[in-house]
Formats: sequence, C-alpha cells, structure tokens
Amino acid sequence: MTIERRTLGPHDVLIDIDYAGICHSDIHTVRGDWGLVTYPQVVGHEIVGHVREVGSAVTTHKVGDRVGVGCESGSCGECEQCLKGEEVYCLKGNLQTYNGLDADGTITQGGYSMAIVVNDHFVLKIPESLPSEKVAPLLCAGVTLYAPMKHWNAGLGTKVAIVGMGGLGHVGVKIAHALGAQVTVLSRTLAKKDDGLKMGADHYYATEDPDTFEKLASEFDLILNTVSAGLDYSKYVNLLAVDGTLVILGAPTERVSVDAGALIGHRRSIAGSGNGGIVDTQEVLNFCAEHGIVPETELISADYINQAYERVLASDVRYRFVIDAKTIA
Repeated sequence: MTIERRTLGPHDVLIDIDYAGICHSDIHTVRGDWGLVTYPQVVGHEIVGHVREVGSAVTTHKVGDRVGVGCESGSCGECEQCLKGEEVYCLKGNLQTYNGLDADGTITQGGYSMAIVVNDHFVLKIPESLPSEKVAPLLCAGVTLYAPMKHWNAGLGTKVAIVGMGGLGHVGVKIAHALGAQVTVLSRTLAKKDDGLKMGADHYYATEDPDTFEKLASEFDLILNTVSAGLDYSKYVNLLAVDGTLVILGAPTERVSVDAGALIGHRRSIAGSGNGGIVDTQEVLNFCAEHGIVPETELISADYINQAYERVLASDVRYRFVIDAKTIA
C-alpha cells in the first residue's frame, strides 16, 4: 500500500528508514488484541534511518545524520511529565508512533515503511559505535528494561530477576549485568540457560519447576516481568525481599490478581512501567554504546514478516527480528 506522510513543518524531520524492529506489540496491534485499531495500519516503533530533510526551525539534527524513532512521536510538551522528559506518561496522552490519533485527525503509521516524518524532539541520536542493523530494538525493548532499572535503582548490591528470556528479557539481562546488579533469569524452561549465562546472568531457573519458588523465596529486590502471558503473580511476589518491587512490562490481556497478604507482610510492591521518555531512550542508547551492548537479532526482508510473526508467537527467535527496509520498495 501507499501511505502519505505529512508535509514537513518547521520542527519536523524527514527520515529515510533503513531498519525497523519487530516488537510483540506490533503483533498485538495488527491482531486487535488490545482493542480498537483503525485499518489499514502500518506498525513498527523501532526505527533506524538517516535524515533526508529538516524543517526550518530544527537545530538538533541535520541531513545525513543517523537517527532513531521509538514508541512515541509526540506529546503535549507542557505538562509536568513532559517537562521531566517522561513523555511516555504525558498527562494529556502521548502520540504513539503508530495507531495514534494525530493532531490533524489522522492515524499515525509506523516504521514498516520507507520514510517517516517526526517532530524533532522525538528523534534520537544513534551513537557511532552501534551497528544500524542491530540497534533498532533498543528503541523499545532496550528502554523498556532500562527505564524501570533506573527508576528502582538497580545496580551494585541489588538482586534483579528478569522473567522471560525473549526479545525484551535478553536485552534486560545485558543491561542489568552492565549496571552491576546480580542477575537471575526466571524462564519457563532451561532451554536458553547457556545464552542467558553468556549474556551476563548469574543464575538461571526454570519456573515450571515448583522447587524454584521455594528456593528463591524473599530473594529479589526487583523483578521485571517481560512476558505478556498470564502468571500467578502471588507466586512471583513471594520471591521479593522486604521492600522489593515486581514490575509488569509485558501487558497481559487477563486481569492481574495478587494475594494482598503477600504484599503486606514484607512491604512489597507490584507496579507497572511503560517504555520510557526521550531522556531515558537517549540514555539507554548511549549506555549501550559505552558498554558494547547490542540486541541479538535476525535480519529479514519484508516478505518474511508474516512468518516472523508466527515465529515470535512460537518463541522461535533468538532474539529479535529486524526488517531491512530496503526490501519494502
């Protein structure tokens, strides 16, 4: 299909897209799992490309720059959250890079495309050392893990557990390790244990083994749940130390319920976290460049997207698909 991008405004940047990552959110959106979708819909919010043109008032980017665009491409810019650089929590509602309602009443179309026009504030600088074909998932998966680790002070002396060793989880392992935390992976099976340990995990347990939940009771300061499948949250809450927090990152379609006593008895918390604002997104890009962190990816052509979706749903990718946008034409 052909989509129309808006005419370049003073604060807009026109980007020729080189690569676009595939996120599980893309699949949820395409299939209407999270509610109303206006079709036709082009998804993709992990975008890497080069600047073709800038608006008259743009000073932070220039033609030829290598740049990225993540989950949000607009917000009010005036509320308390936007002024803190937390546009993802804009009190008036942020503008999603795809399936969002733009100011002119049109539905935003995402990165599985040849070019995109984005407000300059939402265009990220890609550090030189990060390879273009690898970096795209950091714009969603990377910041989705980095932002809660930053918020809940993960680092030296903290014990962090990551639930799920998939597209988000594997990036989280690398980031938590680089922050100096003691890292444990909680995965359904031990099938990816060798990978997890190589990426920086100190420990790796199978959640299908009931002994895991006895062995690790009251162990963790922070648990990051990256899976969207329904979990028995009371079991996972019991793995938290006093004052520990379990953070939901993968959005389940089922309601979340938890035994209140498991929270009260140890002053534990259960929380949620979005992807992250522009400050955190630029920070994670710079952090990964500094520490040599890149996602594990499989580069595909556009005609393989349907098969890639099925493999994501079957957990048959190690660990993130990236589309070569040159193959879209």
